[in-house]
Amino acid sequence: SMKSNVADADGTNAAAIAMDNVWIHRKGAAPSDAGCVVIPGSRGSHSYLVRPLEPTSHSGYSLAHGAGRKLMRSDAIKKMSKWYPNANVLCRTEKFASHVICEDKNLLYEESPHAYKNIALVIEDLVQHNLITVIATLKPIITYKTKGKPHQAASKKQHHKEKYNRDLFDD
Repeated sequence: SMKSNVADADGTNAAAIAMDNVWIHRKGAAPSDAGCVVIPGSRGSHSYLVRPLEPTSHSGYSLAHGAGRKLMRSDAIKKMSKWYPNANVLCRTEKFASHVICEDKNLLYEESPHAYKNIALVIEDLVQHNLITVIATLKPIITYKTKGKPHQAASKKQHHKEKYNRDLFDD
């Protein structure tokens, strides 16, 4: 059996495949051996609930986790700010008339639907290669975008590092 054991290492998915001691590190992919998966589209396209078919090595026991970017973030900001000088128009998607909640103008530009490849083509390829069956097509209604607060993450990491050092060296 080619069943994998999924472990969480450093916040990423890693799977050990029971064949010749092979390890798969998934970054930017979803496991094809762990049940149904949502493959998200951009805020201006559908997302898909899919059932992976028999996991195989030719797919790396993995599936796409989205369409992928068409534009780098910096290019998306440049292009979208020219196309949409008023970023607020991007708070409502054209195709679905759905709403986007985002307080960061640059993030609206970076995450514009135009910055992503066509997810329908990715899903079509996965179906054509007998990797998935589509269970449901999901339409975005509300999208919430945030970059979070990186300074909090850094200070938390620093706190753990300092605590680790204290634990090691304090008497």
